[in-house]
Amino acid sequence: MNNISTKSFSANGKTYNPPAKPIVVICMDGSADEYLDTTMAHDLMPNLKKMAFQGYRGMVRGALPSFTNVNNSSIVTGVSPAVHGICGNFFYDLKKDQEVMMNSSEYLRADTLLAAAANAGRKVAVVTAKEKLRDILSYKLKGIAFSAEKADQVKLDTHGIENAEEIIGYKTPAIYSAEASLFVLRAGVALIEKGMADFLYLSLTDYMQHTYAPETEESLAFYQAQDVELGKMLELGAIIGATADHGMNSKIKADGTPNVLYIETMLTEKFGPGFRVICPITDPYVKHHGALGSYVLVYMDDTSKIVEVKNWLALQHGITEVYDKETGCRILEQPADRTGDLFVLSARDVVVGRTAADHDLKALDGTLRSHGGRYEEMVPLVVSHPLNAAYKRKAQGDPRNFDVFDFAINGTH
Repeated sequence: MNNISTKSFSANGKTYNPPAKPIVVICMDGSADEYLDTTMAHDLMPNLKKMAFQGYRGMVRGALPSFTNVNNSSIVTGVSPAVHGICGNFFYDLKKDQEVMMNSSEYLRADTLLAAAANAGRKVAVVTAKEKLRDILSYKLKGIAFSAEKADQVKLDTHGIENAEEIIGYKTPAIYSAEASLFVLRAGVALIEKGMADFLYLSLTDYMQHTYAPETEESLAFYQAQDVELGKMLELGAIIGATADHGMNSKIKADGTPNVLYIETMLTEKFGPGFRVICPITDPYVKHHGALGSYVLVYMDDTSKIVEVKNWLALQHGITEVYDKETGCRILEQPADRTGDLFVLSARDVVVGRTAADHDLKALDGTLRSHGGRYEEMVPLVVSHPLNAAYKRKAQGDPRNFDVFDFAINGTH
């Protein structure tokens, strides 16, 4: 690929010095490290194994809550939710007194490094499986931005591309499928091959991880298919940085039924009315998780009881962390004006919800596997090229998943 800009650019206090090679960062949505371990143990990901051997593979800390919108926003800005402001898929807007989806760039408080790269002369492309992310990821971007979910609806003036299906060679996939993620990777390959992009962010979807455990045939086949596309990108000379937005754990009891604590119901029964519980995992993809994750916010009409309520919640079986606003904002890196009075996080095998009536468990496509809490915070980071001395040291500290662009760009040359 010729004429790739090496001009430096900065975003949110960090400067990036890109080499004259295609840069590809992949968010392997929901990809807990055991998915990679299991597939590589079956020798089904030779290209990823090559990346890990020649480059770097380790574990990094994601942003909390460990949800999609939060971590994708962190990855493309390089900063925590306290800075960029996206603190869930869904939140309670106090000013409007409305519970709303947080999938619009109007909620983003930081510029993206994608837009900065485009302004510095890189051909930038964002391809996301989920349409809900496109607006945030394409904030101020002069480039290509579209979703696999709506690939058949792209227009040049709004998406920076037209005839996407023809260019990629695949039809628009169903969002509840392995093909939704594979389409994104195939799009990345096609855009590099055709000289349409040299700086890419590819964000997959976690339907497969919500539905299948790492050792299942479906999961192994899915990761094997991903590896094929990784190989094609490597052959095109790309530097690849791959990480995840969050991990994934089974949230069921011994009998296989969902292991749910309905926090608003519990608080009302104990203390009476006056509580509003918000589940920030809530999004349009109900078959994934039924709006049940391992992190909720509690809003209280009477905050004089906050210490009593916090202490009581902390003693309940299945609850692992409870913080008041000030402590939670510091420890969990949250924007204070978009959070509740209490933060509640649950155990590895437990999800927390609002009331039974607020969650349609019949909509789940299979068993309940979900995320959002501390136990899905640690995720893999794989970089295709060797790290320099400074970034080897950084990898031994407390690297974050939202350092992935930094590692891929500044850490490999």
